Amino acid sequence: MEEQKKVKHYFIGTLKLDQYYSAAKYEEEAMELLTSLFTNHDILLATGGSMMYIDALCNGIDDIPTITEDVRQAVIKEYHEVGLDAMFEKLCIMDPEYGRIVDCHNPKRVLHALEICTMTGTTYSSLRKKDAKQRDFNIIKIGLTRPREELYERINRRVDMMIENGLVEEAMRVLPYRNCNSLNTVGFKEMFQLFDGAVTPEGEKWTLEYAADKIKRSTRIYSRKQMTWFKRDKSIKWFHPSDEAEIIKYIQTSIRNKGTTC
Repeated sequence: MEEQKKVKHYFIGTLKLDQYYSAAKYEEEAMELLTSLFTNHDILLATGGSMMYIDALCNGIDDIPTITEDVRQAVIKEYHEVGLDAMFEKLCIMDPEYGRIVDCHNPKRVLHALEICTMTGTTYSSLRKKDAKQRDFNIIKIGLTRPREELYERINRRVDMMIENGLVEEAMRVLPYRNCNSLNTVGFKEMFQLFDGAVTPEGEKWTLEYAADKIKRSTRIYSRKQMTWFKRDKSIKWFHPSDEAEIIKYIQTSIRNKGTTC
């Protein structure tokens, strides 16, 4: 809340837990917002780590065929019968290219790709965009990176802080909504497993400490997937977060070269 008081934020706290949302919907709403904001501002900042949403904003979303209800229900039924691991293995067979980059722990991503493959008879990766949509503003991309050891230490510390600041209590409050896509995230998933009485490979019940270690591990895995995704984009200029002067210099130089609206 303190950060939001300093700088006006958008797309935070705007949806209910059970409300449907997608990268395509975000692209539509974000573009409408940008059109409005650029009337009074020359420079806007989009920030975050959700790869698909950043891609939607910068490059647009593909025109993917609408999935019929019978295909969607068939994929969901199979998912409930065999589980996520089996569905991910199936995706890797049907579309190995997308299987290499998708978050294998995210049922929404895995199932959506399988729906596309089933519906079209071709791979999801072949239907994904080849050409980016043209935007009427300039885009300057800055990536923040750290040495792996430093990053992992910060991840571990952040998870400990989340638990100290009430993650367990928050997870308990939203437990009735656990099947919503919005809660299918690192942190909540492990908390729900803890509440369910999950057991370790040694047959012992999870402790809060064990759940915290699982969150740390899952976050580290996700961070590697983020880097794999973003490293493909050669237009991103990478900095250590402490290089503030160099970041500002790069922004100023880029604005002079590209124009004022970005």
